[in-house]
Amino acid sequence: MNQIGVLPAQTLRDMVARGQIRPDAPLLQDQVQPASLDLRLGTVAYRVRASFLAGAGRSVAERLQEFEMHRVDLADGAVLEKGCVYVVPLMEHLALPRDIQAVANAKSSTGRLDLLTRTITDGGTEFDRIPAGYAGPLYAEICPRSFSVLVRPGMRLNQIRFRRGHAVLADDELRALHKAHRLVSGEAVISDGLGFSVDLRPAGTDLVGWRAKPHTGVIDLDRLGAYQPSAFWEEVRSQDGQIILDPGAFYILVSREAVHIPPTHAAEMAPYLAMVGEFRVHYAGFFDPGFGHAAAGGQGSRGVLEVRCHEAPFVLEHGQIVGRLVYERMAEVPETLYGAGIASNYQGQGLKLSKHFRAG
Repeated sequence: MNQIGVLPAQTLRDMVARGQIRPDAPLLQDQVQPASLDLRLGTVAYRVRASFLAGAGRSVAERLQEFEMHRVDLADGAVLEKGCVYVVPLMEHLALPRDIQAVANAKSSTGRLDLLTRTITDGGTEFDRIPAGYAGPLYAEICPRSFSVLVRPGMRLNQIRFRRGHAVLADDELRALHKAHRLVSGEAVISDGLGFSVDLRPAGTDLVGWRAKPHTGVIDLDRLGAYQPSAFWEEVRSQDGQIILDPGAFYILVSREAVHIPPTHAAEMAPYLAMVGEFRVHYAGFFDPGFGHAAAGGQGSRGVLEVRCHEAPFVLEHGQIVGRLVYERMAEVPETLYGAGIASNYQGQGLKLSKHFRAG
């Protein structure tokens, strides 16, 4: 009997063997994560006039004929410029069974660079949502917001998670899971997910975050630990537990709570409520089974917050709830947990820039 829940790594490999996931080139060993699959860029980027969805009954290729401005060959590496919108065919195609749907998201390092990356499909009416039974290609829409980036074929900017049935925990189920596993340090604020707040009073320092500089050089996404943070970021400091967010600015902050994802579950970061202020923790993200889990090398891990302010300056205060984690059941425990021997970059993290920047 097929189990309800998010599909683990071993099932994803089975889906490849059955032709339900169809890569143009053989999958790399580390492309399959505990509860998701990294998606790879193809060889060409289409510069388009505007972001778009294919719409019911229409293909992305058809819509590209309307919106394409020019094509960029990625074979030898090419720069995707800040403020521009690109569509890149991905190396992975799908032929999903009728009972399996999927959801995609930017990878952690992608979000921390303010690199808006969303998945679109033929016939799609939503970003990052792939309906059950979908058969066809996948495309990444990429819009660098703060930094221009150098990309090449095979780079992995987004990831996809597959699920069977409705796996999201109701609030009562989430309270029971927290009682059994202590999902978050401090008080558990549970309402349509597990709320988390911002840390603006860190122990032993007044450094509370980073703000992207408006005029910087290009970031080569293959170069890890290569860039001096001060060339791209301004330090954000606070003496009184509050900061003022500037409209249009992008910030890296950190959650006050340490988060724990048990091996039996996965989670997705979602925005809180628009009513809490004119800002958004705007890149939803996946949290794999084992994130912050003691058996996988974590003792609870902070959630890094990618924050963009909108129309008006906004005062953000220590302990203010800014987002929520929606927990989902796994169909079965994955063969490998996040952080357990798979070189996970952000296990046990605190306030941390993407892996492209030097530490310290």
